[in-house]
Amino acid sequence: QVQLVESGGGLVQPGGSLRLACVVSTSFFRIFAMGWYRQAPGKQRELVASITSGGNTNYADSVKGRFTISRDNAKDTVYLQMNSLQPDDTAVYYCNKRPNWDSWGQGTQVTVSS
Repeated sequence: QVQLVESGGGLVQPGGSLRLACVVSTSFFRIFAMGWYRQAPGKQRELVASITSGGNTNYADSVKGRFTISRDNAKDTVYLQMNSLQPDDTAVYYCNKRPNWDSWGQGTQVTVSS
């Protein structure tokens, strides 16, 4: 079973930055499109960014211009650079492939607050 291990979250002030990382335990990482998702309290999980196996990226309108998704196939890792963070970005962030596996990692908490 694939394991997804997210890290890099924390408490940051509005306008700050964080870089999330997700290590995926699969030998086939390079062939998968990957995504970063988030779930805020009382809300459904949503896709915020995705990256294809070829490196093409796509973003939700709410994060476009502020977040950047990237991948390192040699490390089986997908990243999310988050800049200009806002309180509405507060959520637990998860990675998964696109379309997603049934299992999810533990996520990493991002809290944006002054």
